[in-house]
Formats: sequence, C-alpha cells, structure tokens
Amino acid sequence: MKNSKKSTGVIVFIILALLTVASFVFKNKNTDSSSTDASETSSTDIIISSKNPSKVFKAKTPKNDQKYIAKIFITGVITDAGNTYDQKWLLATIDDLKNDDKNKGIILFINSPGGSVYETDEVYLALLDYKKTKPVYAYFANMAASGGYYMSCAADYIMANRNTLCGCIGVLCGQFTDLTGLMNKYGVKSETIHAGRNKNMGNYNEPVTDEQRAIMQSIADECYDQFTDIVADARGLTKKKTVELSDGRLYTAKQALENKLIDGIGSWDELVETMKRNEFENENYDVRDYEYKKEESLYHLFMGMSKLHAKAQVPAAVEKVISPDVTFPAYLYEGSLYN
Repeated sequence: MKNSKKSTGVIVFIILALLTVASFVFKNKNTDSSSTDASETSSTDIIISSKNPSKVFKAKTPKNDQKYIAKIFITGVITDAGNTYDQKWLLATIDDLKNDDKNKGIILFINSPGGSVYETDEVYLALLDYKKTKPVYAYFANMAASGGYYMSCAADYIMANRNTLCGCIGVLCGQFTDLTGLMNKYGVKSETIHAGRNKNMGNYNEPVTDEQRAIMQSIADECYDQFTDIVADARGLTKKKTVELSDGRLYTAKQALENKLIDGIGSWDELVETMKRNEFENENYDVRDYEYKKEESLYHLFMGMSKLHAKAQVPAAVEKVISPDVTFPAYLYEGSLYN
C-alpha cells in the first residue's frame, strides 16, 4: 500500500514538472512572438527582465504624441531587487520621464512598508531632481510606512485612501541573536578568528557588548535624524513637532491629516483631478502606468504549481534566497516582515 502511494506521488510530481515546463516554454514563445519595437507599441507598462538588465535603462515610448502624467507604482519592500520592486528600473524610469517632453508630471502610487535606507534615499533624491522642472504627487494605498512615507516627502501634495496606514517614521538597525548560552548548554563550540574587537559584532557566537550596542545605536540615530529633517522640511513642521510624531507608530489617514503628514484623504481619481486642477489648469492629460514586473523563472513557476497541487513547502534557505533580506539600516515597518 505504501509503495502504491509512493508511486502515485512520483507520477504526480513528474506530471507537474512536465506541465510547468510546457507552460514556461509556451509563455516565452508567446512573449518572443509578440515583442515589438518600443516605438511601435502603445503599452504603458514597463516590464524589465531580470535576465536582461539592458532593458532596465530604456523605457517604452508611448505610441501617440499626447502629453501625459506618469503613475509609478512603488510596491512591496524597497530593496535593490525583489519580486515587485527593482531599484535600477525605478531610477531609470524617473530619469526617462525627466527627459521626456511629453511627460508633464509623476504620481507615486505607494503601497509599501518601506525598506533599506540607501535605496529609499536614492529614489527620494532622484525625485527631487525630477521635481526641479515637473510636479510630483503621491497617493497612499494600503500602506505607506517608513521608507514608503520617506519617498513621498519628495511630493508636492500627498493624498491617502481613507483606510491607509502610514507614517512609521523610525529606523531599524539590525537584529542580533546571541546563541552562546544555548551552545554552551549542549557543548557546541563556534569561534570566529578576527582582528579588531568589534569585527565579529552581531555574530551568533559572541555576546553583544555595551560598546557594540552604542555603535549600532549611533547609526540608527543618524539615519533617524536624516529622516526627521526631511519630514520636517517637506511638511512644514518644526523639528520638535516632527520628533514627537516620529516614534515609529503607524497613523490612520485621518490621524495623518490631523498631524499634517498628508494633505488630503480621497480616492485615486480625486488625486488625479486635484493634480490637474492645481498644476495644469484642468487640462485633461492621460495617465500612463509604470509598474515593475519581474520575469518569472522556470523554478518559480514550478514551485508555485507544487505548492498549489502538492502542498510542497519551500525550504527556508531557498525561500531566503527568493525573498532577499532588507539591507540594514532600514526605514521599514517591522510588522511587515511577519505578514
């Protein structure tokens, strides 16, 4: 009976593998056959292949000659590269739009818990550069926390959905796990040879010292000071008031409006109309979508089907590679890591 179940499992696995390969080949074939020159397409999505980085630096050009507003999706954790966010793509897109005379402005559609300090600030500075000649507005969807809120500080106007959670102004500077007590209990020995007393700082095989805590706290404090300066300047608040608001908490849209962290509450369409009224004397420009979409690999397709049909579990080590960790220090809502 056990051999029969095992044989059935093997057969199911083979069928799933064949279906996955067929699906992947068919998808790639369709993509190749339907690809056209950028000057001939009217697609408004910019899709960048992670396997072909050269595509990152050239956005598709709209087919028509109409002036337009760019809707840029900031989705997921802000990191170098992920499933829904890619730093190179985003910076290249902002740069392309800056140099496109037909583009009249940007609206950031933000649904992000934040992410790494480096990437967040890099985008913020790119938006400030863009804003020298064209307006930037921001719309908050489900969440615009920490680094997501940080980016929005480059905007001339911020509107949130009434169910948005935003703010979370603060810094994470890493997490240390000291396993020395557990290792001693079970007779496990691990030693890292190093020069410089803080070189092994944060390793599981060495307790954290007061000096090391102070080192990491100084980094967090410096990043926090940068964040609060930017918020104070963008929102016209005093530094004292900004620090009072910046204890890491999330705010509802209503609370954020009362504390002047946003300018209005409404729908996406209401923000578009607000931008047209404030910036373009109600001229009716098109809104074009710019959204990063990662090309799925054969492995991702197969694992997705395996989870669905065979309830297979991806090993933790593999999952960590698929969903890379955020680089610390980070402007990140920590609760998002466990959702």
